Amino acid sequence: MRRKRLSKRRRRWPVWLLGGIVLAGMAIGAAYAFDRPNHANPYEWETVKVDGISMPARTGERYLQAYRDGAWQDMLIKGVNMGVANPGHFPGETAITKQEYARWFKQIGEMHANAIRVYTLHPPAFYEALKEYNDKADEPVMVLHGVWVDEEKLVETGDAYSEEVNGELQRELRDMVNVIHGKAELPARPGHASGKYGADVSKYVLGWVLGIEWDPIMVVSTNEKRKGRAQLDGTYFKTEHASPFEIWVAQLMEDVAVYEMDTYKWQRPFSFTNWVTTDPMRHPSEPTHKEDLVSVDPNAILAKPALRSGYFASYHVYPYYPEFMNYEKKYAAYKDFRGEFNGYAGYLNDLKQAHRMPVLVAEFGVPASRGMTHRNVKGWNQGFLSEAEQGAINARLFEDIYREGMAGGLVFSWQDEWFKRTWNNMDLDNPDRRPFWSNAQTSEQQFGLLSFDPNEAGAGLYVDGDTKDWEKAGIPLLDIGKTPLVQAVDEWDAHRRIERVAASADERYVYFRLDFGKDGRPFDWKRTRAAILLDTIPGQGQRHLPGSDGLETDDGIDFVIDIAVPGSSRIWVDSYYDAFYYQYAHMLKMIPIREEAAIPNNGSFYPIRLALNKELTIPDSGLKLPFDAYETGLLRFGNGNPASADYDSLADVFFNEKEHVLEARIAWQLLNVKDPSTREVTGELWKDGLAAKQNVPDFKFAVATYKPADTVQGDSSEPVFAPGTLTFLYPAAREGKLLVADMIPLEWQTWERPRFHERLKQSYYVMKDLFGQIRLP
Repeated sequence: MRRKRLSKRRRRWPVWLLGGIVLAGMAIGAAYAFDRPNHANPYEWETVKVDGISMPARTGERYLQAYRDGAWQDMLIKGVNMGVANPGHFPGETAITKQEYARWFKQIGEMHANAIRVYTLHPPAFYEALKEYNDKADEPVMVLHGVWVDEEKLVETGDAYSEEVNGELQRELRDMVNVIHGKAELPARPGHASGKYGADVSKYVLGWVLGIEWDPIMVVSTNEKRKGRAQLDGTYFKTEHASPFEIWVAQLMEDVAVYEMDTYKWQRPFSFTNWVTTDPMRHPSEPTHKEDLVSVDPNAILAKPALRSGYFASYHVYPYYPEFMNYEKKYAAYKDFRGEFNGYAGYLNDLKQAHRMPVLVAEFGVPASRGMTHRNVKGWNQGFLSEAEQGAINARLFEDIYREGMAGGLVFSWQDEWFKRTWNNMDLDNPDRRPFWSNAQTSEQQFGLLSFDPNEAGAGLYVDGDTKDWEKAGIPLLDIGKTPLVQAVDEWDAHRRIERVAASADERYVYFRLDFGKDGRPFDWKRTRAAILLDTIPGQGQRHLPGSDGLETDDGIDFVIDIAVPGSSRIWVDSYYDAFYYQYAHMLKMIPIREEAAIPNNGSFYPIRLALNKELTIPDSGLKLPFDAYETGLLRFGNGNPASADYDSLADVFFNEKEHVLEARIAWQLLNVKDPSTREVTGELWKDGLAAKQNVPDFKFAVATYKPADTVQGDSSEPVFAPGTLTFLYPAAREGKLLVADMIPLEWQTWERPRFHERLKQSYYVMKDLFGQIRLP
């Protein structure tokens, strides 16, 4: 697999001004000391032996410490989280190759990161590639290793002590220790890594971070079922005033410490995964009961003197969730080192003060996805961010992590993860086929600094105004310029004629190209509006042709890609086929009912929306927040080619002003596609619900242009589709009807192995610059 590098001129990023928000991700020269070592290699990593116990690291007062130059020295963790999946595979298949790992370690090292966190056992290739890289590297990339706990079993039993949970978990804990010492041979098991582990990476494993984000309902249930549980007094850990669940967590760490000491005479710093939902503080602004229901408090667990390596806390901290991160008064009033009000920094300050050990932010970050899942009051949202915005925000968050005295931070995540789901659109796809295509609408898939772009390197289509990629790909261009106008309107009719059209598709997008007519004058979107009329599912859709005087279709239009003045372009969906309306009005009764939507061919198209939050009341202030959604079908003009200096990863449409060529790329899910790899689309919602599905042989489409209407088409909260006067239509109507048999077919092959290539995002280079400069004084 080849990786497409960005040009050097785009690897440095100044202060960002994004949507009125100053994201001073890189303005750090005055704030931090720089890495200018006084000796040959300040990163030379030494494993220390104390009373016969080998230790690669230990905890200090505020930071983890490494032994260098004959002394323990604080180290600021600067790293990434790495999952265990790549495109075309679920995590349990552990399909990442040694070649991929080796390439990634090199890129992570070049990023000036000093740590990688993994959540579970990886295949032998991970440890082999890690050892080979670190044995030669000037600066090793250390590992914080986790062990996964089966969340389904935890939640199903409601008891962390149950045999269903602990039987397999105890074996996983021992396997993890044996693996890092290069002394394991694990049999093949579904959903688990396996093979012969011979690479001893024990000196490169910085510490343990055990477990997952704990479900609060499960924690409460465990505490109730195991009430009266005796406090732990082990060899290496003990508990004081701990809940039964906290005792269980302490026992996990005790078991690992005992096994590694008894078997290998090694120790390393310990931690367990935690998150904001189960932190030890109380949050009076949190409107959702379970998000502030119970604590899993690291302070209830103490390391005993026999644990020379020490103990630290680890939290996943994102700026947009839970809701109190937006509305907690004391956090909103907190001023950061920049002198700005900053709720994220305020929370970190509170979190640090609540602990008596170092606190690592084990996950932080925002996704560079087209779809959004949650808002942050400062625009640090979960999604609908460009790669440039992602980098600037991530850099800012890490600055806050550093300045608030945390032990460091690990960006979530290293690579994009196609198999992931997000709550606000997971009912709209096929869960068994998620890894086989890239859903630009799913924020959870796009957190990575490394993108898996569709197609082989050099073979993709880009919305950038350069049509050579269409020619290179051999996509046929249909000449339709001789089609007569529906009606002549004025002197701008030449621009309203479409001369040529083409379409294609890949693992992430559907692509369209429209070549408009020329007459020597500049193109003016105020005088021309274009529409791509899509028939994606047989037997549904609006029959009346938008903007026409009585023209009909024989099979219906399901979607309209409406290209208008930049800022007003959007996709419209047949109201009967609108999954958002069906779910949040008909099913959940969260938005107003519109009786017409349940009637086929009702004459109405709706904008395409994604939900962001239900109606909420902030408890301490009484502030009522209405149901929140946004129009995800709005189309953004911009350059979608990563090799371009003005690259915008959120670009949907590009118009070449000189050649009058429009290119558009449309995310599959915007067209109700559940799985493009099998051509599965949403079926008839009002008959079979959100589970409705149907496989189609292809899409059909027509193209039309209009003289735009003079009237405003509704306010921003409820736009109305009123395109204007129809002037051009291909294929031409016959006897007053647009026939589906005449429409242009959009065909694509199904697949079992997705095509993709790796690309480092703009955000990678932002974090590379930051990590390369920031260090402890």
